[in-house]
Amino acid sequence: RKKMMDDSESKLALPFLPLRDVVIFPHMVVPLFVGRAKSVNGLSNAMNLDKTIFLATQKNAGIDVPEGKDIFKMGTIGTVLQLLRLPDGTVKALVEGKKRARMTRFVPKDDYFVAEVEPVAEPVPTSIETEAMTRTVLESFEEYSKINKNVSKDVVSNVSGIEDLSQLADTISAHFNFKLQDKQKLLEIISPKDRMDLLFKLMQTEIEIYKTEQRVKGRVKKQMERTQRDYYLNEQM
Repeated sequence: RKKMMDDSESKLALPFLPLRDVVIFPHMVVPLFVGRAKSVNGLSNAMNLDKTIFLATQKNAGIDVPEGKDIFKMGTIGTVLQLLRLPDGTVKALVEGKKRARMTRFVPKDDYFVAEVEPVAEPVPTSIETEAMTRTVLESFEEYSKINKNVSKDVVSNVSGIEDLSQLADTISAHFNFKLQDKQKLLEIISPKDRMDLLFKLMQTEIEIYKTEQRVKGRVKKQMERTQRDYYLNEQM
């Protein structure tokens, strides 16, 4: 990792991994399957240095060789925990998001991508805001876990133990299948309180959609059972 000599001391030049169809939040550990040569080289370079890499999402997943304009500026500085080369030539990387950062310059080197980034400082919310927001969002997350069996009790228990508002918002955001644009919005909101506001709205929408889907499925199932029963009675007659 190099500090930029000609600019602010806070700027860093890091190997850069452009992401397709995924947004990585701080405090999130995620496996990534990487096939593009430049991306594999970037990961290898990070592993050989101090394992630090910049992760940001492409605006269009279909672009194979992205340029600066094709990538969201807000991303996450992460650590490469593990790198595994698979028989088909792709690489499985386990990465952990550490902190938000904004890309100030995209450097398309020949062998891998480099991004000049600026870590983002987050404001610290007041204790009253934190307590009220935490309670509201956790209640919604528990409600969601009861209707969506993919979220285990262990996850809810672990999330309930998080006291830092920013970490809580990011951890819950990572467990929802929000649209890519909504996840990117959550990543771009620096204020933990404002991020929690948007997260709560998105969670409520997701819960309503899920409940509606379950009602529709139940209604369709009943109709099918009635149709089958009528068919069976007709056959008997």
